[in-house]
Amino acid sequence: MQNYTGMGTVLELGLEMWTRRQWLAVVVFTLTLAGTVSIATFLPDIYRSTASVLVERHQVPETFVRSSVTGELETRLQTISQEILSRARLEDLITRFGLYPDLRDRVPVEAVVEKMRRDIQLELKGVEQQMSGRSATVAFNLSYRGRDPERVAAVANTLASFYVEENSKLRERQASQTTRFLKDQLAEARKRLDAQEARVRDFRARHAGELPQQMGVNLATLERLQAQLHLNSANQLRARDQRVRQQSESDAAGAAGAADTATAKLARRKRELLDLRTRFSDKYPDVIRVKAEIAALERELAGTNPDEDPAAAEAGLSEPEAELNALKAEEQRLRRDISTYQRRVENSPQREQEFQELSRGFETAKESYASLVKRYEDAQMAENMEQSRQGEQFRILDSAIPAKQPLAPNRVRLLLVGILLSLGAAAAAAVLAERLDTSFHTFDDLRSFTKVPVLARIPHVATAAETARLARRRWLATASITLGLALVVLASYHVAHGNEQLVRMLSRGAS
Repeated sequence: MQNYTGMGTVLELGLEMWTRRQWLAVVVFTLTLAGTVSIATFLPDIYRSTASVLVERHQVPETFVRSSVTGELETRLQTISQEILSRARLEDLITRFGLYPDLRDRVPVEAVVEKMRRDIQLELKGVEQQMSGRSATVAFNLSYRGRDPERVAAVANTLASFYVEENSKLRERQASQTTRFLKDQLAEARKRLDAQEARVRDFRARHAGELPQQMGVNLATLERLQAQLHLNSANQLRARDQRVRQQSESDAAGAAGAADTATAKLARRKRELLDLRTRFSDKYPDVIRVKAEIAALERELAGTNPDEDPAAAEAGLSEPEAELNALKAEEQRLRRDISTYQRRVENSPQREQEFQELSRGFETAKESYASLVKRYEDAQMAENMEQSRQGEQFRILDSAIPAKQPLAPNRVRLLLVGILLSLGAAAAAAVLAERLDTSFHTFDDLRSFTKVPVLARIPHVATAAETARLARRRWLATASITLGLALVVLASYHVAHGNEQLVRMLSRGAS
């Protein structure tokens, strides 16, 4: 019962307050609603059009031709966006399509360009990869918003075509730069390889015969020269023996004189020949000499005497001496050659170390050059692929079309919000006026204020002058309310007309 009594008291108080403040509440409600309705009516329509661009992967498998354009697609899209959203590009678009005519006369160009950047939106679309868990971009939407739906669609399509063209140019430029860079590196590598090759060639020329690969030949040659030296020593001993023997025979022949007959000499030579043949072959020098003496003695016994020729006798005596001199000369040559080859063998370990260092540098330069040649050829193939548009390309999947309905503002929502705001403002004004009014409206108010008893109530009797004054006040209030409505509508028009920023702000608040 107490709850119902309290609610009844509140309703009675509310009705009494409405009776006293109804005109104030109606005026505040009307002015507030007129302002909100005017703002919702005069706000400009914002349209948005979107173009879809598909990312087409390589048409030639990377197992055959590897692209020289590296980096993530998202990074390349950001680079393209910075290029397209540059001041020069956007100024050209603003001038070409006549965008933001009301702003270009009031704000600097930089502010207009910045506003257009905010009106452009890039949204990536991707699929999640199973192995890495990351999302790979397969397409992206490019949208633009503005007042004129036809221009908005045209600008969105133009921006999409810019992305397609700029992606192709960027990939071709990167491929060309990679090819030029590798070409320069290849030329430098070729110079280093030629320098290393010249050093190796000069080293081989300066140390010919001391190289590691000649070690076996040097040892074999040294062994052969030492064998020849031993044979030379044996031949010198034989030549000295022959010279001594000839000298002895010559001395014995002088002492014997005429007593030694040719027949005795012939017998001795034959015995000596038999003795020599038991030890040597017929090509041995002593065997040949003895044979010659036997033939001379036989001719002498036959009536001819070749010993009468002094030149032949001198030649026979000087033959061992000449042979000995030749053998000594050969010995000196062999010793010089042996010394040379021994020096080569001794220097071979040091030359091997030096040659290994040169060879290591040469092989490194050769491998680097071969690797650069391979990469340069791959870069050329990748450049040809990009020029023929066989690499990763952008293709406009769905062109932007003019929007039929505006993106913002949502006028129905704004009207509902305006009605609620107007009701709240009217209630707040009535309550505030009630709080500020200190007059007594009922007997209860008076009795609660003082303990003096109330004896009677005198009704208000309006005079003719007071009635006329009240009529003038009503007319003035009506005129003031009408003027206020007009001012509110005018102010709302001034605030809302062409105010895209207010549209965006209200749209964000609604969302």
